[in-house]
Amino acid sequence: MNAARVPLSILLTSLILGACTPSADTSGPTNAQPPEEIVSASGVPMVLVPAGTFRMGSAAGNPDEQPVHEVTVGALLMDRFEVTQDQFAALELSNPAHFKDPKRPVEQVRWSDAALFCNERSRKEGLTPCYDELSFACDFEADGYRLPTEAEWEYAARAGASAAEDAAADAQSLNNHAWFRENVNGKTALVGRKRPNAWGLCDMYGNVLEWCHDAYSPTYYAQSPANDPRGPAQGEKRVLRGGAWDSSADGCCSTVRYAEMPGITDACFARDSFGFRCVRRPPAGEEPHSG
Repeated sequence: MNAARVPLSILLTSLILGACTPSADTSGPTNAQPPEEIVSASGVPMVLVPAGTFRMGSAAGNPDEQPVHEVTVGALLMDRFEVTQDQFAALELSNPAHFKDPKRPVEQVRWSDAALFCNERSRKEGLTPCYDELSFACDFEADGYRLPTEAEWEYAARAGASAAEDAAADAQSLNNHAWFRENVNGKTALVGRKRPNAWGLCDMYGNVLEWCHDAYSPTYYAQSPANDPRGPAQGEKRVLRGGAWDSSADGCCSTVRYAEMPGITDACFARDSFGFRCVRRPPAGEEPHSG
């Protein structure tokens, strides 16, 4: 995988477990909107992420996190938690996870499998699937579920904060928000047992890496569009974000980019640190904007 960094020297204090409720988080930016939560037709909690503009990337990060550039993203509904194993069971799909538990994130998921899950979830709720199941091209105008773009994921993970102010900015804050190598017992954790970010999203850092829609290019930031970038038209690998249970602290932040083969045409070795969450367009008339 990409995104190797020089490890930070960190001192972790005693483990703090916070319930995944908006009131549990006191470290988010003061100008962030309180999260608005809905429950999908299939019973999955989602957060209504407001449209807005932010500066994507990190001048101090890896070369593929540069240049820092201004990006505007539209409003979207995003799963509050990573997709769990009981959600696969509800759709009568085979559970690929290594660490079995209904409320742990599903892992060992290839990008193509995540896209197919999005389609099945869309059909169950009477929505139009986004992904063509032969080419895996995405119809972004469809009202069904899909994987978040890199820009949407990073914007939601920061929840209105700058790269230097988000939950990964210091070791204690990361410890409160994420399961990663230094505070987890060699496997994934139940979702939602750490504090949410300021927009009510849980486990954006750590636990499992999350597949994004975008094909990967190390130089994409230099020519990406300013409005709703969706990644290059082609690429051998797909992007993952957020770090996982086996990541170092440095790997669990809003700007680090990972990339792996999607497994569309070949049987790659899926890893027990690869998971995802879904997004979709808000219903008409429910498109908030950041303040």
